[in-house]
Amino acid sequence: MKRRKLLLISVLLLLFIGCDDSYFMICSLNPFYIEKNIILEKQIEGSWIAINVWPKDSSRSSIWGVADTTSTWTIKQAITKWVVKDKKGVDSTTWKPENYYNAKLSRLTDSTKYEFKVVLFRVEKDLYADFVPQDKRGLMKSELATNGFFEVHTLARINLNKNQIGLSWLGADCMKEMIEKKRVRVNYQWVKEAGRFVLTASPNELTALIERYADQNRFIDWDKQKAKLELIRLN
Repeated sequence: MKRRKLLLISVLLLLFIGCDDSYFMICSLNPFYIEKNIILEKQIEGSWIAINVWPKDSSRSSIWGVADTTSTWTIKQAITKWVVKDKKGVDSTTWKPENYYNAKLSRLTDSTKYEFKVVLFRVEKDLYADFVPQDKRGLMKSELATNGFFEVHTLARINLNKNQIGLSWLGADCMKEMIEKKRVRVNYQWVKEAGRFVLTASPNELTALIERYADQNRFIDWDKQKAKLELIRLN
């Protein structure tokens, strides 16, 4: 029931925003990862500034919202606060590090902040990130928030260097072509009115898809995906 409700809400959102060229990322109702593949990578923590990266053979027109590339990205490992009572009824606070990160986008010229849950995971030798928005304010100013609204998942492959992070999101056009040409079998919902796919496959099925296709350029060429960013370290 919860799954159906989430799909319905996502479909309504797609209809509300409209059917245009703004959908560059494929979105999924379920995570792109399974628990055993999750990793922590200290190198991604810190403050970053995002720079638009144009894909190969592109017209060099930016697809990003104003907030995506003019914000400071602050990425930290998530820590959960727990408050429990001891035998005397006194509150005791403990802090638990989680196996995911919080990414916050903020701008000096705008009080709106964007927050994402980012789960890093590895499939074969490649590193990926699953993004889920945690804050719905200022939706139309962020392409990343728009594509992942209502807590649907988007998938990016990551390239890590000392002071920069390369991010390339799996594109909706790429996934659409793979499905239509029967290169891949994966559960999805086609939203006719919005002209968009929403993946409904399980995390295990999505992991199998990544294992089989994500490292082959003839299926997924990460250099040609439309949604690409480079994060440059500030500190």
